[in-house]
Amino acid sequence: MKTGLRGAFFPLLLATVTVSGCTTTAGGKGAGGGIISTGPQGAGVYITALQGGLVSRNASAQLSKADMQRALEAEYRALEAAPGGQPVVWQGSGVAGSVVAAAPYQVGSQNCRQYSHTLTVEGRDATTRGAACRNADGAWTPLS
Repeated sequence: MKTGLRGAFFPLLLATVTVSGCTTTAGGKGAGGGIISTGPQGAGVYITALQGGLVSRNASAQLSKADMQRALEAEYRALEAAPGGQPVVWQGSGVAGSVVAAAPYQVGSQNCRQYSHTLTVEGRDATTRGAACRNADGAWTPLS
């Protein structure tokens, strides 16, 4: 029944991620600034699987823990649910970002997506590009 549980869990996870991107958060940051639950059944494990995501590879990124969380959530939402080419935007404290994932493609039995993360710090944009594939457990793992 493992497949049945997975089939029921991911639509719920997708709905949670989608809704979190549409709400106003504490501090009034608006869309894209929501915090995804890191509880035992939350998406925190999926964000952790991104291994710091593209944002951690950006040399201009000196992000606070909260801003890093927002950036990783945006990467997860872009990979998980955003249509190809549609930006997932986030706003932090003195920094903003935009994550754009391309259309999904198959590598063996895995779904993969190329994506980019543009950070805007002090009016300067810096873009990092990469790809990630979805594992059998639903987590996205970056390709090196």
